Order: sequence, then structure tokens, then C-alpha cells
Amino acid sequence: MSAVAGRAAVVTGANAGIGFETARGLAAEGAQVAMVCRDEKRGAAARQAIIAATGNEGVSLFLADLGVLADVRRVAAEIAAAMPAIAVLIHNAGTAQARRAVTADGLEMTFAVNHLGPFLLTHLLLEQVKAAAPSRIITVASAAHRRGRIDFGDLQHTRRYGVLRAYAASKLANILFTRELARRLKGTGVVANCVHPGTVNTSIWQVNWIARTLAPLVGGLLRTPAEGAATVLFAAMDPAAADVSGVYFADNAPTPSHREHHDPQHDRLRCRCDRFAPRQDCPRVSFGEFTLS
Repeated sequence: MSAVAGRAAVVTGANAGIGFETARGLAAEGAQVAMVCRDEKRGAAARQAIIAATGNEGVSLFLADLGVLADVRRVAAEIAAAMPAIAVLIHNAGTAQARRAVTADGLEMTFAVNHLGPFLLTHLLLEQVKAAAPSRIITVASAAHRRGRIDFGDLQHTRRYGVLRAYAASKLANILFTRELARRLKGTGVVANCVHPGTVNTSIWQVNWIARTLAPLVGGLLRTPAEGAATVLFAAMDPAAADVSGVYFADNAPTPSHREHHDPQHDRLRCRCDRFAPRQDCPRVSFGEFTLS
């Protein structure tokens, strides 16, 4: 029997691309899948396509903009009410804004959607994930994290914004968050890992005119969304990924990530990590200049 058959799985950004293929792969294995999507029409169409392809009627749709903290809180409450035990929580939704934009909360959008949303959603659903142990938290990161630098004096990128700079910082945040989350969840039966899906032909290539120009030229060299979802599904379901935590997977194998990430004696990194992980002993979560309560 599959590791997820009859168990609950949550996938964000599930209406297209890697998220859609991930949700479909989980549904095909018999999981009860919660699709978290921003657009109701696209989400509903994707849900019906997954049900038609897999024959699994246990696929549900939840609506939220993960860049809006009130939306994250609302959808977390809705999911928790519907799924008291969550075996797999997959953070896939992401964005890369060509120009600096802010969310309804006034937060820089790339960092808010790619990191703050998953950070808060994890915190709010952590008891449900623990209740399903053995369970897994998977975050779709990127090799772009290697170029990342997190400036705690300017998390909002107000002084200097660049799409690659903002995206890389958000993906490094994913890595550091996962590493520290794994440390704090040790002994709970919950593992937390990151995944690099490869360079995938998805809508993120619409980020600016350069990417839109290159996309048709290099599209055949890029991975398909289904190929990109393969390592996500490996981390979510494969027995080989059940007992490892704090790992960065690429092509179904643990892969070295940012060099600072592996140094437990790096005091500056420890300070960073403490800011990126949910504080389990406190109902409030501090993140740099923001407090998520």
C-alpha cells in the first residue's frame, strides 16, 4: 500500500505546473488531497482534471492568496477543520516579480509568497501534521538559493530590488527554515525537507521580457512540470525519504546546498535560523521586523 493512501495531503499552488502534477501524483496513490489555489476557476478546473485522471474523488479545493497573511490564517483554519491529521504538507506555490510589488499587508511580494506564507502556514498546521506522524513537510526550493543573500536590514528590498536577487533570497530562506524546522521537530515523527525540482518550463518564465523571449527558444531543454514534480513526490512518498530530515533533495538524492547551511557552529547562521522557524513554545512567531501572531 502507498504511504499516502487514505491519508491527507496539502499542496499549495496546485492548479498548474509542478503543483498540479504533484497533486495528481498524490491523488493517483490514493491520498485525500487538499489543493490550495488562488484562482477559484482555475483551481476548480484543475480539481476536476485530477479526479478525471485518477478516479480519486477525495480531492478538495481551498482558496487563498498565500501572500496575504489573513488568507493564510483563514485557509489554515479551514484545512485544519477538514483534515485533523495531515500526512504531507507541500509548499509549492511561488512567484518571481519582475518589479517590486507589495501585498495587501504591505510586504514585498516575492518574499511574502515564497517564504512568509509557507512559514506561517506551517506554524498554523503543525499540530495537524504532528497528529499524522509519521508525516512530512516538503518545501519546493531552487538552486537559485546558492545566489541568495538575506539582508535583515532590508527584508522588504526597498533599497535595491532585482527579481533574481529577491527570488534567490526567498529560496535561501526556504532552505534555512527547513533546516531549523527539522532540528526542532526531531523526535516528533515529522520530517522536513526541501526539493529542487530542476529548471522547469512553467509560468515563472513569464517573469519579464527576457525570460518570455528565451522561453520558446529553450523550452525543449527544460523539464516538464511532471518531471519537475518527480522529486517532490519522491520526498513526499518514497520510503527512502521517510527517515531523513533537514535535507535538500535534487533528482531524488540528498544534495549539498548553501555552504553556510551545513555549519552548525556558524553563530551568525544560528541567529538566522532562529528567525526562520516557528517557535513552538510561543503562540507568536517572530520573523525579523515582522511578528506573525
